[in-house]
Amino acid sequence: MLKSLSFNRTTLDMVAIVAGLGLFLSPWYLGYAAEAYASWNAWIVGAAVVALAAVALFAFHQVDEWANLALGLWTVIAPWAVGFGAVSTAAMVHVVAGLIIAIVAAANLWRDNDRPYSTA
Repeated sequence: MLKSLSFNRTTLDMVAIVAGLGLFLSPWYLGYAAEAYASWNAWIVGAAVVALAAVALFAFHQVDEWANLALGLWTVIAPWAVGFGAVSTAAMVHVVAGLIIAIVAAANLWRDNDRPYSTA
């Protein structure tokens, strides 16, 4: 089904970059920068997602998408695993961004399963 859609890998990687940037900037524009665990998780995961998706724009390898899939799933469970689930704004942005990142990574893996795992 997804293979027949007009989405290409570049479009999906750009969506991951936007989601990663949104997660990275969310502590400031949603007002939870004072929540240390939530903020640091957003900054670290957001920066990693942006970096991996940017690398995937230039040289696609499955390892980039597997890493983004893991980061996306971590971002979904982080509010409860790290302990900021009571901060509703932070928890909501982590769950939404994490789902977007994980779905985009899974879509890239499913669409381009003939690509090399890595060139290393």
